[in-house]
Amino acid sequence: MREPTPVATQTELTQLLELTQRVGSDPLLTQASTGNSSVKLDGVLWIKASGKWMADAMRDDILIPLDLAEVVTECLRGVDPAEVHPSASLETAMHAMLPYPVVLHVHCVNTIAWAVRNDGPIHLQPSLRGLRWQWIPYRMSGLPLSREIQRALSASPDKNLFILGNHGLVIGGDDVKTVEDLLTEVKERLTIPARQAQPADYAALAEISTGSPWALPNDHGVHALGTDVISRAVLAGGLLYPCQAIFSDSRTPALFSPIPYPGSGDDWKRRYHNRPFLIIEGRGVIVSKSMAPAELAMISGLAQVVQRIHADAPLRYLTPVEAAGVTSQAAYRYRELASAGRGVQA
Repeated sequence: MREPTPVATQTELTQLLELTQRVGSDPLLTQASTGNSSVKLDGVLWIKASGKWMADAMRDDILIPLDLAEVVTECLRGVDPAEVHPSASLETAMHAMLPYPVVLHVHCVNTIAWAVRNDGPIHLQPSLRGLRWQWIPYRMSGLPLSREIQRALSASPDKNLFILGNHGLVIGGDDVKTVEDLLTEVKERLTIPARQAQPADYAALAEISTGSPWALPNDHGVHALGTDVISRAVLAGGLLYPCQAIFSDSRTPALFSPIPYPGSGDDWKRRYHNRPFLIIEGRGVIVSKSMAPAELAMISGLAQVVQRIHADAPLRYLTPVEAAGVTSQAAYRYRELASAGRGVQA
């Protein structure tokens, strides 16, 4: 049985949970169970559990306590704490090793739109001038990412803002308010207006989905994946960031390739029955009625990211080795946990 939490500790935990819920409720900052938060109190690392949704922070028991010294020792020995503590976040090593009491990691849509560019560090310099920031080249979640950040801190120990290539954003601070204030400033500085896409052909989409296992998505922004030429070109290049791995298996990259509008007699329902969604070229998107909430959130986030990528942007896609890494056993565990506790679309 867990010991009662001291009042002072409970106050700080509540502040972290309130921030976590605010962040998790903003789809431009986090999607489904992506992102994580933590606080170090009296030798204990309180960190968001793997698969929990940040938006549920105030109504679900999403934080788990870990012995900080034990986790740090595991990291120093080359053992990924996420493997030792299965319910812990995949990024537990990073949270434990960062020298800040409060750490927040988000999959900020605007940040990712910069982070997938080869010239991202150059473009970010004027936008983040005056902040103690550092670009971190893409590394796999867990120990590899934690070690890369540690190398950066060895050279510049004052850094408290990290832009993760092809991944997201990490902020460290002495308290919750400091972290949230910096997050607010970074959001404003990195904002990219979303490109206006052609409207979906709702009549056509409704026609082909009638009497099928497919339906129109609730998020109308998703249709840009099918109606916007630039977005289709961006997706054709490969995986942009690990969250796309929720869809990655033998169906990739065909999954992100648009299909022509089905004609009469086209046996498309049988051909694509195992896909979670279909991008209909020039018309929009339809989704499986059994599509999990995590998948719905991820495709919404993906649409938001690509709508912020310019047509001439030099993009840095995940390499085949990196893509294979994010479809490993850890990614499968993430996909299972990401939908746990939330029903599928009706």
